Amino acid sequence: MTKAIIGKKIGMTQIFDEAGRIVPVTVVEAGPCVAVQKKTVENDGYSAIQYGFGDMRERLATKPVKGHFAKADVAVKRTLREFRLENADEVNVGDIVKADVFAVGDIVDVCGTSKGKGFQGTIKRNNNARLKETHGTGPVHRHAGSMGACSSPSRIFKGKALPGHMGAERVTVQNLEIVKVDVENNLIAVKGAIPGPKNGIVTIVDCVKKA
Repeated sequence: MTKAIIGKKIGMTQIFDEAGRIVPVTVVEAGPCVAVQKKTVENDGYSAIQYGFGDMRERLATKPVKGHFAKADVAVKRTLREFRLENADEVNVGDIVKADVFAVGDIVDVCGTSKGKGFQGTIKRNNNARLKETHGTGPVHRHAGSMGACSSPSRIFKGKALPGHMGAERVTVQNLEIVKVDVENNLIAVKGAIPGPKNGIVTIVDCVKKA
C-alpha cells in the first residue's frame, strides 16, 4: 500500500453519477491525520508510519501518551493507527495527510469494528436451525442441541457453534470504489457499505482491484 488515512464513519446516503444513476455511498470524515511516529528497519526491524486522528484534550491523556506525542512535537490525538506504507521513508513525523491523498476512482480497502450485539444464542450467532416444536421437544427448541460424544472424548471439540458474544470484531471490506472526494470538508464518499456504527473509527488504504 502507498496511501492510507484514518477516518470517522458519518453515515450512508446516495448520490447521482454522471449518467443519472443512484449510487449508494458511505460518507467518511477522512483526516486530517498527522504522522506521529516513523518506524525504520534499522531501529524497529520494519518500515511503517503511525498516524494520529481526532483531537483530544491533553488533560485526559496519561503521562506515557503525552510523552509519546511530545516526542513528536504534535498535539495529542485520540486515535493511533500504524500503516506499513511502501513509501514510508518519504513521510516525516509531523506531516499532515488529508482527504486529497485519495482521488475519485481509487479502489480501497476499508477496515472497521462491527456493531456489538452482545450475548446471542446459537441461532442468531451461527445461523443454526431450530428444533421442531412438537413431539416432546419441550422448551429447548432454540438450544444448541447435542454437545459431545458421550464419555469419549468427554469434551467439546474446538470450533463448536455455541452461544456467546457476537459482533464488535475487526471487519475489512475490500475493493470499494471512491466516488467523491470533498477536500474542503475532508469527506470521502465510498461506494457501498462499510463496517462499523455511526461515528465509528475506520481506516482506508489503497489496494489493487481483484478480478
